Amino acid sequence: MDKKKAIDDTEPGPAPSRAVDRFGFIKPEQSGSPDGLPKGRSIHEREREERRIRKWRKMIGVGGSDWKHYVRRNPHVVKRRIRKGIPDCLRGLVWQLISGSRDLLLMNPGVYETLVIYETSASELEIIRDISRTFPSHIFFQQRHGLGQRSLYNILKAYSVYDRDVGYVQGMGFLAGLLLLYMSEEDAFWLLVALLKGAVHAPMEGLYQAGLPLVQQYLSQFEKLVMEHMPKLGQHFVEEMINPSMYASQWFITVFSYSFPFHLTLRVWDVFLYEGIKVVFQVGLALLRFCHDDLVKLPFEKLLHALRNFPEEATDPDVLLPMAFTFKVSSRLEELQKEYQKGPEGSSETSSIKRHQALISKTMSRVSSRVISNLTADKK
Repeated sequence: MDKKKAIDDTEPGPAPSRAVDRFGFIKPEQSGSPDGLPKGRSIHEREREERRIRKWRKMIGVGGSDWKHYVRRNPHVVKRRIRKGIPDCLRGLVWQLISGSRDLLLMNPGVYETLVIYETSASELEIIRDISRTFPSHIFFQQRHGLGQRSLYNILKAYSVYDRDVGYVQGMGFLAGLLLLYMSEEDAFWLLVALLKGAVHAPMEGLYQAGLPLVQQYLSQFEKLVMEHMPKLGQHFVEEMINPSMYASQWFITVFSYSFPFHLTLRVWDVFLYEGIKVVFQVGLALLRFCHDDLVKLPFEKLLHALRNFPEEATDPDVLLPMAFTFKVSSRLEELQKEYQKGPEGSSETSSIKRHQALISKTMSRVSSRVISNLTADKK
């Protein structure tokens, strides 16, 4: 009886003997270096990494005690080091410090436990249905009702109660799942709250509200940035009737935590948590810039496929991120946000915006369901 129950409680999946990469994802057959590292690291490289970790430990202090003081004194150093990548062994702590979630946790003792244990959510069945679809190739989430799936369920259920207006949307599972790989349940919950409610940067809850209003805004802004920075490619998109809702929605909904190499995802999140959503625009532009010469030659079907399947060399964070940072978008994003939200009546620009919004509105209900359902086929 116990043996049968153990079998029933395990999700069908790869055999336990399958190798995993350094992040815990099952390695695909005949993979080269899926975790973004060479097979061996020289003594010099290991020593350099150890020195880097010592610098970070000195910077943050014991349990993060020196972090705020160091950031105030050396903001440019902090920004430069974060862009180079946070050491993996310190990533969870640093993410909590730069997101403001540690402060939320300390100000709300016992709240998470109450939400998990004593509250009920209208989304509970939906969350249970989706749990096994989040990072299905990661060993932490593979066992049905195992620690990973239980923790993910608790976070998503707690948030759906904490913010009943947003409730639960499947794309949120990838954010919560990523956070769980680097911190405890309660810590991950408060970081999710910090992101969606805007503890440090602009609130992200609009990404998950009915109609995905913030996704629509971001796609409108992104389309204009593409036209401004890469007019030839932007015009090619117009001619082939390609709009960002066809390929970039999940970039914003999951902050690159779906379908991109995990080592790139982590480096993007390091910067995202410190600098905000602008890095998603920057990375998106860098991906298009990297593949520009190929993309401008492709017809509709091949173009759409290429935009959803970037080559491995385009997703190397040490190449892609420096290129991304060359795009100075902060001021322009603010202008485009005001333009999107307001727009002077009667202008040709407003007509263009309204046509764009109408196009997006027609496709977003279809796209949102497709994007969210596509998240079930995780490629990691």
